Amino acid sequence: MDVLDFKALLITALIFVPIERLFALHPAQKILRKAFFNDLIYAVFNGVPIAIGIIAAVALSTSTVGRLVPDYIGSTVSSQPVWLQVIEIILIADIGFYLAHRAFHAVPFLWRFHAVHHSIEELDWLAAHRIHPIDQILTKSTSLVPVYLLGFSSPAIGLFALIFHAHALLQHANIKLNIGPLRWLIASPQFHHWHHANEREAYDKNFAGQLSFIDALFGTIYLPGKAVPERYGVDDAIPPTYVEQLAYPLMPKGQSNEAPATRDA
Repeated sequence: MDVLDFKALLITALIFVPIERLFALHPAQKILRKAFFNDLIYAVFNGVPIAIGIIAAVALSTSTVGRLVPDYIGSTVSSQPVWLQVIEIILIADIGFYLAHRAFHAVPFLWRFHAVHHSIEELDWLAAHRIHPIDQILTKSTSLVPVYLLGFSSPAIGLFALIFHAHALLQHANIKLNIGPLRWLIASPQFHHWHHANEREAYDKNFAGQLSFIDALFGTIYLPGKAVPERYGVDDAIPPTYVEQLAYPLMPKGQSNEAPATRDA
């Protein structure tokens, strides 16, 4: 982790920690909550392998499939105003995110990677970082490869990446935030907290990363009024430490249960 990344993490903490204290969804939850330092390790070390994986996926796709895309498409797309490109990227990327995310819940082998993220039992801004690198690489590549193939400009992609990251932190944050009817359009903390809920009625719901209306279109949205989850996590026997969690998806199943089987029980 370089100095710039450390500063970004520190600034993020200075923003979110006070907000979570002032507008806590779960006021009894401590700042140094369960597995805080484990998730801090994810925040410090996960960035490099994830970036390498995504860059490799984009480079491979643009050097192969990308050659089939006519040049005029890229020039037309990149000539649009940056604000319009960002809106288009959010829509295109979130459709890809939804499909990949749903696959990680439906396919048992993929779920073992994604279960690491769902093993979080106390949500806050830092919890957004606990995600297996393979999970993140495949999901983000599914989102971003179409964006690069279509030729969106670098400033627009960079702005989208900033918005996506900030939005992901907000959705995991221990924040009580009521955005009214907009919750059916934009993914809110309530929307994503229900995705993490270890409650039967919320299983396999709310897959979108930024646009909750995508779940509404596919019939996978769950927003029960102003209610919030009481429990988070999974029934799978996920190990507690960073290194063990990285190895977990590739280890013999042992006595742990696959989530799809557990959730359909």
